[in-house]
Amino acid sequence: MAVTRRTEVRGREGSGPVLSRGLVALLAVACGAAVANVYFAQPLLVTIGHDLAMSPALVGGVVTLTHVGYGLGLFFLVPLGDVADRRRLIVAQLLFLVGVLAVVATARTAAVLLAGMAATGLLAVVTQTMVAFAASLAPPAARGRVVGLVTSGVVIGILLARTVSGLLADLAGWRSVYAASAALTALLALVLHRVLPRRTDAPPASTLRYGQLLRSTVALFAREPLLRLRALYCLLVFAAFSTLWSSIALPLGEAPYFLPHSAIGALGLIGVAGALAANVAGRLNDRGLSRRTTGIALALLAVSWLPLAFTRSSLWALAGGVVLLDLAVQAVHVTNQTLIHALHPDAGSRLIGGYMVFYSIGSATGALAATALYAAAGWGAVCALGAAFSCLGLLLWVCAQRTSSPDGA
Repeated sequence: MAVTRRTEVRGREGSGPVLSRGLVALLAVACGAAVANVYFAQPLLVTIGHDLAMSPALVGGVVTLTHVGYGLGLFFLVPLGDVADRRRLIVAQLLFLVGVLAVVATARTAAVLLAGMAATGLLAVVTQTMVAFAASLAPPAARGRVVGLVTSGVVIGILLARTVSGLLADLAGWRSVYAASAALTALLALVLHRVLPRRTDAPPASTLRYGQLLRSTVALFAREPLLRLRALYCLLVFAAFSTLWSSIALPLGEAPYFLPHSAIGALGLIGVAGALAANVAGRLNDRGLSRRTTGIALALLAVSWLPLAFTRSSLWALAGGVVLLDLAVQAVHVTNQTLIHALHPDAGSRLIGGYMVFYSIGSATGALAATALYAAAGWGAVCALGAAFSCLGLLLWVCAQRTSSPDGA
């Protein structure tokens, strides 16, 4: 095993567990594999509906319930990382996820499938527990780089989930997607159990009861203006992100392209190029350039909708817009997570869990608005919507520069 516990960067000012490059890479892979479970079903809905005799309205609930479960998990499960041993919590959630994926893979009724998908979303939030764990182990001078690397894994998992599920379903049916994911998750749980560093210090918030823990998450938002600002950035950039990725299959499946699902799914491979820039954003944050990185990224996000508007006439324009958009979203996302974790490292799980609730709200808003707007007014209106979300984020950043707070906003 290439991942060891030898020192490369040392957490908690050199006094806590060590975080090697190999472990960072492993956490990135594990994060991508876990979050992909939330998105696997999107290209499989028609096949699943036929197999289980589900109505179109009922099969649409597969995606909805998965995201609802994920949103609930962000608020109710992720904060546990501040009072429990994160190593044990991560392994336990992954093992439960293995069982739930097995249920989905063998489901014979719509009720079992829907319950399994909701539980899949709930447990997939182990991704955010791993992000918080990596951030807590990294020294302040390298935290942005570490968060950037791990977040790259998250985004690549999201972008490639549809491609992988489509290919596996074509080869061996839709159930093979969840069976393969269960096997991979079990392997990751075993490896992480062996290589994750054990906690050498007591959790700072260990005296909090569960109800107090949840209330303290809300209190953090009331107390920290930077957290509120960064959460709003998150909502707007992921609303723009979801506006594109929830609706792009619609124009590509129509004239003049008539692309098959596998080709549309492969578009995620282009987005990976932008996602890989998350590491660059992390390094810029480590150099104290958070404010500038955010402004440039939000400007790029707004500009990305210009080439995207020409999707119907040029796939090159689409590709360029996708790279710009994904690069910008990930730069803002990495900056956000790095800054908010630094507010209260002992409350890292609550901060990231609460922050990611705004990711869920933004993603759901973008998806619902984009698909409805496409049906009513076409692709141009969808691009106008995405540009509006992006420009609101940029306007928010400009307004934030008028404050005197040196918080990197």
